[in-house]
Amino acid sequence: MEPLDEFMYKYKGFHFIRDLSSPESIDALDSFEIRDDDVFIITYPKSGTIWTQNILSLIFHEGHRDGTENITLAERAPWLEYNTFHVDYRSRPSPRLFSSHLPYYLVPKGLQNGRAKIIYVFRNPKDVLVSAYHFAKIAPKIETPKDFDTFLERFLAGKGVCNLWLDHVEGWYAHKGDFSILFLSYEDMKKDLRSAVLKICSFLGKKLTQKELDDVVDKATFDNMKVDARANYTFMTPGIVDCSKGAFLRKGTVGDWKNMLTVAQNERFDRVFKERMEKLPFKFCWDIHEDSEPTFGSVEENV
Repeated sequence: MEPLDEFMYKYKGFHFIRDLSSPESIDALDSFEIRDDDVFIITYPKSGTIWTQNILSLIFHEGHRDGTENITLAERAPWLEYNTFHVDYRSRPSPRLFSSHLPYYLVPKGLQNGRAKIIYVFRNPKDVLVSAYHFAKIAPKIETPKDFDTFLERFLAGKGVCNLWLDHVEGWYAHKGDFSILFLSYEDMKKDLRSAVLKICSFLGKKLTQKELDDVVDKATFDNMKVDARANYTFMTPGIVDCSKGAFLRKGTVGDWKNMLTVAQNERFDRVFKERMEKLPFKFCWDIHEDSEPTFGSVEENV
């Protein structure tokens, strides 16, 4: 373990939150027993993890869908590397849902048999940056940013939690053949949530009635999640997420980076990310009113 600062440590090439995990707990994931019907939500932070947790909870659990069970998303789809509630994952009934920000090379080896499912959600990195900046202000376990310009430089250098955004996305896509994986973009989910839910159901082999589908789509909208105590993460302790300082679910929009980045900051971002983003096989939507066309290059989306 390499100490980075009072908030993070580096282990096996990846940055972890110091108080929420340990090298021993990460090592234990190597032998974590995977079931064929396990489903993993994997993202780079601030890319739609909570949203996808909610969608899967609504798809799999009728009690979540009809509101008869007061079980939070952190209980429905707990974090693999940050078991903050000390849950015995082995005793959980199937199908199990998990969430993770891990890179491809640190997930349990059993995932590579291709039977368990992975849903990888990615988001345009400028909105990821802005969302992460605001989140850092309400997360005591993460260093509070001095200012946005400093935070931008740390993001571009991969010095925050989970390293560099480009490495995370590139790594998972380059090794997609090792897993049973579905790639979804946050922006496409935002533009057409129903189609995204249907794509997820098809990938997982889940069939919903028309009414069930309508209920999932309705309850998975940002406005409904924001007021759902099971989904808005207000249940977290202030030592992990201090919602008195701001909402965990803040805006849920596409293109908010335009309200934050100056012209110079945007040009700086593009200079650092342009060359590698040209090679990514995804279309990136930078504003909800735009078509999902890539900012750099003309590569085709492959999901």
